[in-house]
Amino acid sequence: MSGEPVLSAESVPSRPRIAYFGTPEVAVAPLLALIDAGHDVALVVSAPDKRRGRGSMVSASPVKAAAVRAGLAVSDRPDDAIGHGIDLGVVVAYGSLIRPHLLAEIPFVNIHVSNLPRWRGAAPVERAILAGDVTAAVCVMALEAGLDTGGIYGSVTTPIDAKTAQELRDELVSRGTELLLDLIAHGFGPPVPQEGDPSYAAKIDNVDRQIDWSASAVHVDRLVRIGGAWTTAGGRRLKVHEVAIGDHDGGPATMPGQIGGTSVSTGGGVIELISVQPEGKPPMDATAWRRGARVVDGDRLGAPMAPGLTAPGLTASGPTASAASGDGNG
Repeated sequence: MSGEPVLSAESVPSRPRIAYFGTPEVAVAPLLALIDAGHDVALVVSAPDKRRGRGSMVSASPVKAAAVRAGLAVSDRPDDAIGHGIDLGVVVAYGSLIRPHLLAEIPFVNIHVSNLPRWRGAAPVERAILAGDVTAAVCVMALEAGLDTGGIYGSVTTPIDAKTAQELRDELVSRGTELLLDLIAHGFGPPVPQEGDPSYAAKIDNVDRQIDWSASAVHVDRLVRIGGAWTTAGGRRLKVHEVAIGDHDGGPATMPGQIGGTSVSTGGGVIELISVQPEGKPPMDATAWRRGARVVDGDRLGAPMAPGLTAPGLTASGPTASAASGDGNG
């Protein structure tokens, strides 16, 4: 440890005075669970209000909004937790580092959705799916100055299977919340140091979410499951919300990205499109998209517009191009 207060059954009362640090929607359920369990949430610290849409209005974070509805004291200044008899700081997706001077004042725990030390950092759920990990875990860990380096008070493991990142994250946070409530009620005990080689879960940006059809169907499926995957159709973006791995390959004459029905060839296997979202349109069934965009077999996703096309359409891999207009997604 690094000099931060260490929790124990003696140091944390069964009904502790809590400062809760969280910001996004995923951190709302743990806050409400603490309230429902009868705990004294004396202060909620969340990110400052900000502009969250295309308009000029600013709005509160989901956690702040939930705290206000519950009649709790709210602040965007972490230091406001000092000097109020806080027994325990709870951090769930707060979005900023807790400074050392605050860690020295209050014992903090963090619900972290990975099997530490694997996947320290910003995108542990997404990185676990992309890497093909068989299982994921959630830890209640001691917060210290290092990035997700603290000892572990308890953890729960679950299979990843074919879950999306949102499904997996929601499950892990729910299991982590149950674990936190149990630890508060029955005592934390000494944290167990992390063992093994750490890996870093770097943030995934929009460029990382572009589908590379020369990759395997397994990889494309994983990318879609983390959310925000996209490709191009006739030079315009097409979001891909749901797919399945086909039970056949693309055949010797097909190219990566080439379409046949609602199937798309990849560098290894075939992806079946289920739900897509053209630019400026709501999500829709892939069959409806194909019909509306007048896609023909042999057209390719991810390819540039064919020369001479004046309307958005898909390029064909053969000698002629689809003359129909189509909608991409952005």
